[in-house]
Amino acid sequence: MTTERITGDISRAAEIIRAGGLVAVPTETVYGLAASGLDENAVERIYEVKGRPAVKPLSLMVPGREAFSAYGRDVPRSAGVLAEAFWPGPLTIVVKADGRIPSIVLAGGDTVGLRCPASEKTLALLRTCGVPLAAPSANPSGAPSPRTAREVLDYFDGAIEAVIDGGPCGIGRESTIVDLASRPWRILRQGALPEQDIREALIGSLKVVGVTGGTGAGKTTALDALRDMGALVIDADGVYHDLCRSCAPMLAEIEGRFPGAVEDGILQRKKLGALVFSDPKALADLSAITDKYVIGAIDDMLADHAAAGGRYAAVDAINLIGTSLEDRFTALVGVLASEDVRAARLMAREGVSLEYARSRIRAQKPDAFFERNCDHILRNDGTKEDFRRACDILFKKILEE
Repeated sequence: MTTERITGDISRAAEIIRAGGLVAVPTETVYGLAASGLDENAVERIYEVKGRPAVKPLSLMVPGREAFSAYGRDVPRSAGVLAEAFWPGPLTIVVKADGRIPSIVLAGGDTVGLRCPASEKTLALLRTCGVPLAAPSANPSGAPSPRTAREVLDYFDGAIEAVIDGGPCGIGRESTIVDLASRPWRILRQGALPEQDIREALIGSLKVVGVTGGTGAGKTTALDALRDMGALVIDADGVYHDLCRSCAPMLAEIEGRFPGAVEDGILQRKKLGALVFSDPKALADLSAITDKYVIGAIDDMLADHAAAGGRYAAVDAINLIGTSLEDRFTALVGVLASEDVRAARLMAREGVSLEYARSRIRAQKPDAFFERNCDHILRNDGTKEDFRRACDILFKKILEE
């Protein structure tokens, strides 16, 4: 067999693909060895030519987002989010596979990786031949991935029908593979696209409401309204307390800055309080340590929610204003109530005295602070029913417009 070197006539390459042949194709990462992903015999030849173990599934090259409905099932919204952000480009997105995909492509599994390459010639081939392309890297298994048509021919001249010469590949590293068919999502192969870029795209697809306000103002009712709208509700203070019990790296940093504050892996709150609460510099150092872990944990929760198909989220904390979490919010909502109302709620809820309730309230930020820094204010001085109606109206406007 003579391997053709195709430089311009993509229709010739499409003809070979439709006839069950193998064509090496350029991408922005490395050259791939392509065959019709719907032709079991052609796919079997890929395994044979590469010497690829049959237990390793193949991904499919596709021309765009429409492939999710054609070749996937139960595809989460997040797949479209990532495709919109990074396709064409070096990202393979794993979803549940449609039944029309041959078992040999899936290596006996039930998921398929879909990738839209950033190569005009390969995209033209996909559009012309009208089928997805099974296309692992165009090298014998275990050998370096080729970046030029010449390197492909060095491997497979005479063993495949053709190579499309698209010049040298720019990146020279395989695509990143992200699995959206599992919960939680995960990176199966770290390639050319950084994981942090994927995480940011997922988080950025959410509408996130920050809910803040003083003790007894009624944030719980507001958060219940958001939860009923399908929002993931995150208690930032709860996240912090969980980390204090379980996050060894954070505890190690605290112990490094404040010796004696952690004993046998357990945070000694009273000792730590004695070290920081009368020392503004020490308190700032503690906040710098804990905030990055809290925000990192919240980002993980937001990314997981988005990857599972979520659209909305809410973050609840008294101290949200001025933190880097504000960059995540579609809107920041302050829940306020008069001191008398808040004191009565605290007394009923916690059994404290009126004097203690007022002292707690007055130690917190005044209403003017929240009015100055929040995008919206919800006042909660009336009945619970009236407040819930006000929450529903505002949050519907924020989340659905």
